[in-house]
Amino acid sequence: MRVSVFLLIVLSAALAISCNRGRSSPLVRASATMVTAWEVPLNPLEDKSLDTSPLSQQIRWGYKIFTNTPHEASRFTGSKVSCSNCHLNAGQRERALPVVGVAGAFPEYNARAARLISLGDRVVDCFMRSENATGRGDVEMPSPTSKEVLAVSAYLAWLSKGYAVGKNPPWRGQNAIAPATLIPIDKLDAARGQSVFTERCQSCHGADGQGVQIGDKKAGPLWGPDSWNDGAGASRVYTLAGIIRYSMPYLDPGNLSDEDAQHVAAFITSQPRPRYPFKDRDYAGSKIPVDAVYYRRAAPE
Repeated sequence: MRVSVFLLIVLSAALAISCNRGRSSPLVRASATMVTAWEVPLNPLEDKSLDTSPLSQQIRWGYKIFTNTPHEASRFTGSKVSCSNCHLNAGQRERALPVVGVAGAFPEYNARAARLISLGDRVVDCFMRSENATGRGDVEMPSPTSKEVLAVSAYLAWLSKGYAVGKNPPWRGQNAIAPATLIPIDKLDAARGQSVFTERCQSCHGADGQGVQIGDKKAGPLWGPDSWNDGAGASRVYTLAGIIRYSMPYLDPGNLSDEDAQHVAAFITSQPRPRYPFKDRDYAGSKIPVDAVYYRRAAPE
């Protein structure tokens, strides 16, 4: 009970801290330019309304974890992927999995977990899967009360001041490909996807998918031992295709067709990646989604 009360206090206080912050244009436009590609409209490291209190420090650290996860949360990170590799502009770009205003939507039902989950549960899931915490071996796993999880939760709550509680902000879920244009999984062509990848993606992600160093920036690894594991959301073909369709190429987003984005996703999800050891616990009592290809490959004959 005390843990639950503490979590509620942290989230409520984080929302209150930024009460005077304007939000006339909360998100960076999806059509990024060289000027806006790395813009962070709401940066707690620069917000003068944050003081030296423990909560303000947690919000700042949560932002640092979000933008440099392997360094700031190393004990729960088995990959070389940061939260901001998928949630672009520190979670503040349109159609790139923005997290502004999402804190108030929790708790919400999660089909994969087959239960209601809290914001802390969702952050834990990201560490376990996208950050591949399970790949660190027999070590402590993240929990909703882990200091890193609380810090990220505080950052997300800070981004959610003034937005409705109990409903999603209108920009959440806008990076999904329309059902009418989805191609059946068995009709997708990984070889065609590789050709598109070579032409449109390789300059930043590299032929090996591990990312090319460009100045102080480097794309996160798309497959292999340093990538997200096969239980992550981005390991689902249609989920990944939506990310590609609306977030990529990074400086020219939205210029791949629905079809090409799906073929590229089929290519990426045909590659090896770390194994999530608890896939047998997912989707309890329901069908495994058709695009969860790593689950089907792991299923017994």
